[in-house]
Amino acid sequence: MKYLLAVILSFTLAVVIAPLVIKWTKRVKFGQNILSYVEAHKQKQGTPTMGGIIFIFSAIVSSLCLIEKGSAMTYVAMSVFFAFGVLGFLDDFIKIKLKRNLGLRAYQKVIGQLAISLIIGLYVYYSGFVGSNIYIPFFDASIDMGVFIIPFIIFIFIATTNSVNLTDGLDGLASGTTVAYLIGIGVIIALNLDNLDSIAFAQQDNMLIFVFAVVGGLLGFLIFNSHPASIFMGDTGSLALGSVVALSACFTGNALYIPILGLMFVLSTVSVILQVLHYKRTKRRIFLMAPLHHHFEKKGMYETKIVAIYIIITALLSCISIVLNLM
Repeated sequence: MKYLLAVILSFTLAVVIAPLVIKWTKRVKFGQNILSYVEAHKQKQGTPTMGGIIFIFSAIVSSLCLIEKGSAMTYVAMSVFFAFGVLGFLDDFIKIKLKRNLGLRAYQKVIGQLAISLIIGLYVYYSGFVGSNIYIPFFDASIDMGVFIIPFIIFIFIATTNSVNLTDGLDGLASGTTVAYLIGIGVIIALNLDNLDSIAFAQQDNMLIFVFAVVGGLLGFLIFNSHPASIFMGDTGSLALGSVVALSACFTGNALYIPILGLMFVLSTVSVILQVLHYKRTKRRIFLMAPLHHHFEKKGMYETKIVAIYIIITALLSCISIVLNLM
C-alpha cells in the first residue's frame, strides 16, 4: 500500500505542476534546439525542455512525505537523484542561454559524473546498509567484491546515466522505458525483502518507496511527454533518471540486473560505440544513424511504434526476471 500510495501521490503532483513548468519554460524561452541532421524532428524545434524538473520534484516531495525517519540510504539516493538533475540542468541551461548545442564540455560533464559517482562508490563500500556484495541474477549466490566495489559502482553510474541520456531521443522513449525498468527492479527487490534482517529490510523498504515515487512522477510526466510531446525532460531529467536506474540496483546489491532489465539502454550505448569505431576505421556506417532508435526512424518506422517496442521489450524482460526469481 505504501508503494502504491507513493505512485499515486507522485503522479498527482506531476500532473498538477507540469502545466506550470511548461508555462514557465515557455515564458523564459527554454526551448529545445533540434540538431540539424535529425531531419525528422524539425517540427519539434522550440518545444519546452528541462521537464525533468517535474518528476524530480514530484518524486522527492512524495518520498519525503512517506518514508520513515532514519532512512539514511533513501536520503542518500534522493540526494544523488537531485545532484545528477542539477548537473543535467547546467547542461541544458548552457545549451539554451549560450546557444551552444552541446551544453557542458565533455570533460566538464565527465568530471561532474565522476565526482558524484566516486562519492556513491565510497558510500556503498563503507555503508553498513549496502556493502560490497553483488547478487548473481537467478542464482542463490553473491560475490563479495571488496574494495573493488568502488570502481565498479563508478563504472555502473557513468555507463547507466549516459545510456539513459542517449536513449532520450524520442517522445516518451526514455521515460516509458524507465517506468518498465523501475517496476521490474522494484518487484525483484520487494520479493527479496523477507530474506533481509530488520535493519536492511527497513532501509530497502524505504528505498522502494522512493523508486515507486519516481515511477508515479514519470507516469504523470508521460501525459505531457508522449507523442507529440508538450515538453522534453532534457538532460535535467535523463541524467537524473539514469542515476535512479543505477541507484535502485546498486543500493540493493542487484547491479547485475541492469544490463538485463535495461537491455534497451545498453543497446543505445553499444550502437553509438560501434558506429563511431567502425566509421573511424572504414569511413562507413553500420547504422543509418545512431543511437539505435534513430536507425529505426530512418528505416521508416513510426516514432510511437519504436517507443512501444522499447517499453514492451523492457516489460517482458522484467516479467521474465520476476518469474525466474520466484522459481
